[in-house]
Amino acid sequence: MTSSSAPGTNEPEPSEGLKAFGAALKSFRKRAGYTQEALGPEIGYSTHFIASVEQGRRFPPPRFVDQAEATLDAFGTLRLIVHQVSRQRGLASWFLRWAQLEQEAITLYTYECRLIPGLLQTPAYAEAVFVARLPPLGDDQIQAQLAARAARQKLLTERPNTAYSFILEEHLFLRGMGGTSVTQGVIDRVLELAERRNIELQIMPLVRESHAGLDGPFRLLETPSNKWFAYCEGQRGGQLVSDAKEISLLQKRYARMRSQALSFEESVSLLERMRGA
Repeated sequence: MTSSSAPGTNEPEPSEGLKAFGAALKSFRKRAGYTQEALGPEIGYSTHFIASVEQGRRFPPPRFVDQAEATLDAFGTLRLIVHQVSRQRGLASWFLRWAQLEQEAITLYTYECRLIPGLLQTPAYAEAVFVARLPPLGDDQIQAQLAARAARQKLLTERPNTAYSFILEEHLFLRGMGGTSVTQGVIDRVLELAERRNIELQIMPLVRESHAGLDGPFRLLETPSNKWFAYCEGQRGGQLVSDAKEISLLQKRYARMRSQALSFEESVSLLERMRGA
């Protein structure tokens, strides 16, 4: 397989579209008389983040684009470019808006009953998932999706003040996706991440007489302005939910599932026993 990642990194190679956005951002920044260090405090992002965007290695989240547009007086050019390249990231088009919101979320809840969530997957597990897709993906497509997933996973380490909660069905670890060694690896990764103070993990046991999540997987997200969104995904697409009543219903279901699932300590103990077995 040909790799689409930069040597020694998990970041995708810059696409032509992202490089175009980065070049435009750099041009408007210099035109306005800002260095990367000076622009950072003005738009609320680090110098490192701005440099990554200008190099085409990070996809700019919506707030970044809006702040840069306003501060640099970019005549709508940055918004136009980012719209044109929004489908070039190795992410499904219907998932892109949610992925952008994830980058700035202060709270992120995930209930999953189909597969290990992308944020928690190992490269080997993710590759097993992509290889199993129908119709089959080409090698370049698989590599692009692996790179996009690795870049997205940086959220867990780059946003230590974001509160993450995962409720995962026990059977996800019993399926054996990719084989025994892949399953062992993903259990190790989940246990390692569970040691982080901002990540809460709960396992929904295999046998459960009452279950509030029978309608399927979903995710909940809170933005820095304390607005909530939800995301639900099916076989061929996903739906971003912003309606307050719908989100309230999903929040109630998530809260009930938290009481139905194993505690954090019980969940960790269960995974440790699975790993040993």
